Amino acid sequence: MASLTSEIMIEAQDITKRFGEMVAVQQVSLTVNRGEIIGLVGPDGAGKTTTLRLICGALKLDGGRIGVGGYDIERQTENARAQLGYLPQRFSLYEELTVMENIRFFAETRGVPQKEWLPRCLNILEFVGLADFRERLAGKLSGGMKQKLGLAAALVHSPKVLLLDEPTTGVDPVTRQDFWQLIIRLAAQERTAILVSTPYMDEASRCHRVSFMRQGMILIEGSPASLRASLAGSILEVKGEPLPVLRQLVIREEGVLNAQRFGDRLHLRVKGETAEQISARLQERARQAGIRISAVRPIEAQLEDVFIALLEGEGHG
Repeated sequence: MASLTSEIMIEAQDITKRFGEMVAVQQVSLTVNRGEIIGLVGPDGAGKTTTLRLICGALKLDGGRIGVGGYDIERQTENARAQLGYLPQRFSLYEELTVMENIRFFAETRGVPQKEWLPRCLNILEFVGLADFRERLAGKLSGGMKQKLGLAAALVHSPKVLLLDEPTTGVDPVTRQDFWQLIIRLAAQERTAILVSTPYMDEASRCHRVSFMRQGMILIEGSPASLRASLAGSILEVKGEPLPVLRQLVIREEGVLNAQRFGDRLHLRVKGETAEQISARLQERARQAGIRISAVRPIEAQLEDVFIALLEGEGHG
């Protein structure tokens, strides 16, 4: 494998994984540098979890190469894994053990020396906000606290690389916010290289770069700003009521490629005319149909708009 620079902590080159006739991951390439947060985004079955499992060595490659911290995951497996912390979708806690006992178990499993594990565990629990709960049974923790304990377990051996598989799925919005503050601090302060899969576009927007996956392939990769810029000038925000009827009206309009509901408004992806021309025509069509449009204006595309366009087969770079 080509030698890695000191900054590149994950380098996957054309990795492939098959399960029988199904190709779960198809020639995926990606890199993650020190201090960088990379997001893997895509629908269920896109290949995100399989990609993470290949990188941590839990699955065997059918093609391609992976380097972690300068070590080949297949030829230098133990050295590569020593660089990694991994939080899977379903982290298995020992519910009959306390928070502290769980952390101690994972520290000793990771080979943290006995004289080091206690201060290390206490520091980690302080970092993730569980220091006041170290004597609580893991089975008595909330869902969000269990995820924080999972993160603590993944960090207990001071990994240089962190793999997070949809770490905030099913937790409340406040816990999601807290969890992401921890992730950002790890990247900024510890210079940890972080690869995270997420179904949430607001989380993807916090990443330095985003790779959108579908059917085992990466369709597009770039910074959130560059991805949004790929749809510059083509998104209209429409407010009006009744919204379901309004959507059915506008989707039939020439020049409107797609209309998606975002809360109490619609995002229209348009093409072929100026926003002003389409806006004027929509206002007239709505008036004729007895539907009220209170506002139409061009807006900056969101990541949801970019990914919906990709899922519909439109290329953006």
